[in-house]
Amino acid sequence: MYRKLDFNKVNKSIDNLYLRIEERFPNSGLSKVCMELKTINKECDKAIRFITKPIYWLRIGFGILILIGLGTLFYSISLINISIENIIVTDFVQAAEASINDVIFIIAAIYFLFKAESKIKLNIALKNIQQLRIIAHVIDMHQLTKVPKSIISNATAHSPQRNLNNFELCRYLDYCSEMLSLTSKISAMFTNDYNDEVVLNSVKEIEALTTSLTVKVWQKIILINEG
Repeated sequence: MYRKLDFNKVNKSIDNLYLRIEERFPNSGLSKVCMELKTINKECDKAIRFITKPIYWLRIGFGILILIGLGTLFYSISLINISIENIIVTDFVQAAEASINDVIFIIAAIYFLFKAESKIKLNIALKNIQQLRIIAHVIDMHQLTKVPKSIISNATAHSPQRNLNNFELCRYLDYCSEMLSLTSKISAMFTNDYNDEVVLNSVKEIEALTTSLTVKVWQKIILINEG
């Protein structure tokens, strides 16, 4: 029960975070990013449900091809006349060659089935994980200019406006860190029931990315509290 990340609970956490952001910073860009994270979470859940189940239409299609190959193989074998007195070498060689070709075809079809299904699932997983990588950078963009006024001097005409007090700034940065953490948790759900080395490495990259971005956020929070 507590050994897997649950989509509904992660989704509820995102909902609660959105409400908190909206209450503190109504109609802000950060709240819109949080809603986008919820959309991505739903898309990832749909993708995870797909990749953890067999692709039946693909398996049925290849099953039909395999049956055709088996039928052709048995037909070729039936052409072989094993009667010594009636055996014709050329006929035997031709039938044997056709049978070998059919066996190779069946083996290749089975191999391609598993490779094709794995490739489709991998592409879907990586496409969704890429969305998580992008949203992590979007969250980071929202915290870039959020620094305390006390460490900023000689602002220029193009310096960003800093209208938040220290308490609001801490809350804003804390919300960013929570969204980064949730982004990491969404990516980790891909490894609940799907064991693929490429996907696992991609999830590790997301975890490393969100961790490094969270460290930057908390460095700012520490500076604010110390100031």
